[in-house]
Amino acid sequence: MQTVKKPTVLMERFPYRYVESGVLENGQPDYRIQKMNSFTKRYKDMYLCDNQMQILTAMEDHDYTVWLDPDGGACYVKDVSRNYYQSRTDSNSTGRD
Repeated sequence: MQTVKKPTVLMERFPYRYVESGVLENGQPDYRIQKMNSFTKRYKDMYLCDNQMQILTAMEDHDYTVWLDPDGGACYVKDVSRNYYQSRTDSNSTGRD
């Protein structure tokens, strides 16, 4: 029988929280990202992280957490967009001299 350990909250950034929830069968820590349910006011597992590096990246980069969220949302939005395909207006744009 497997005992259930109370999750240790590593960081909380509403509506997400990052927790360590015991140890997996392979001996590695069980890292999870949980999201607050607006109706029940409880946290529910949103994403099970593969390793410590992934949970650390998600804690550092909020947009990465939003990207992992199955409910979607705007992530990695730029303030300024560039047009890399602008047409040249100079006379040498055709390559002829």
